[in-house]
Amino acid sequence: MTNTKSRGFKIYKIVTLILSVLFWIGVWALFSHRVNLEFLLPSPKATVIALTELAKTPEFWQISGLSLLRILSGILIAVALGTIFAVFTANIHTLDSLLSPLMTVVKATPIASFIILALLWIDRNTLPIFITVLIVLPVVWSNVSAGIRSVDRGLLEVAKIYRFSLGKRIIKIYLPSVMPYFLAACQSALGMAWKAGIAAEVLCTPESAIGTQIMNSKVYIETTELFAWTLAVIILSVIIEKLLIFGLKKLAQGLHVSRKEVSDANA
Repeated sequence: MTNTKSRGFKIYKIVTLILSVLFWIGVWALFSHRVNLEFLLPSPKATVIALTELAKTPEFWQISGLSLLRILSGILIAVALGTIFAVFTANIHTLDSLLSPLMTVVKATPIASFIILALLWIDRNTLPIFITVLIVLPVVWSNVSAGIRSVDRGLLEVAKIYRFSLGKRIIKIYLPSVMPYFLAACQSALGMAWKAGIAAEVLCTPESAIGTQIMNSKVYIETTELFAWTLAVIILSVIIEKLLIFGLKKLAQGLHVSRKEVSDANA
């Protein structure tokens, strides 16, 4: 009975999502028809045709791949640094007090300000990676720190009594406790990372980048192509986010982390 209800709810969510997407596509098509000027508001059909034509060229896949590589590199660097910082600051108050103001400043400062300032010192092809790191790092650091602090002290005492090795304590105690917080951080940060990386590309226009193509389309008033590249960004963002979250959830299941724990950490 529970499986049937769960399956029915999943089908309901999928149908609702499809209907919602179709509704907003309909609104877009209606406004496009009312405006009746392609260079102001292209229709959904014209946008899809333009994206299809772009996808037939090898340059499209090269550009998309390089943008994807930059953003994923930034995410991986930020996850690694955020986790390392969290390990050192979670239980050392002095280090936490030293790092917290910096993370607060990073979270509060507009992305555009960082991009413009960083252009003075960082190569434009590397800048999107740097901006992605800045966006993801505070989220990962704060969540993983919270996860480490939430570890059951009673379990640590038991591990000490039975003389668990450091590796065994990490695998048996720390990883299952921290994983919900880590997964919540990734879910929060992935979408922001993608948007920040593309925004950085738009402003710094690196070679072979989606953001550069968006800026060029805007400069030359090629609105249909601009919409096509934007649609490509949305599709790639959704695919990458779903794949990464799916992989992390499988890892969480392997560590016996429940969905409720993940929801609690996200809250």
